[in-house]
Amino acid sequence: MATHAKRKASTGAKRAGKHVKFLQKPACTTCRKARAYMQRRGFKFDFRDLTKERLGAAELEKLIGRRDHTEFLNTRNELYRRGNMKEEPPTRKAAIRLMAKEPNLIRRPVIVCGGRVVLGFDKDGISRL
Repeated sequence: MATHAKRKASTGAKRAGKHVKFLQKPACTTCRKARAYMQRRGFKFDFRDLTKERLGAAELEKLIGRRDHTEFLNTRNELYRRGNMKEEPPTRKAAIRLMAKEPNLIRRPVIVCGGRVVLGFDKDGISRL
């Protein structure tokens, strides 16, 4: 039992003060929940408001990297639903163009740390940062 507590304490200490890039829309409920969760765990933030400081196509391309571009699409967005993107996903190039033009189409928050990217409020993903 002492070993478990020690392991848990060392994990928290390792993350304490870790800096992350936190790409968000400040009014987004999911962003606020993720930010509060991470603050309680000692993370430090470099914030970027995606509505005021949009991501360009080149930035999105780099951020997505080898990942599936559809993971970055916000399924709750009106444009996503209206465009029937679930059944007919856009090509990578089209998705990047759309996300650069309409930042609300980007799934939020986007958390970047040490080459890792976590999308949305993903507790498991955050714990691996």
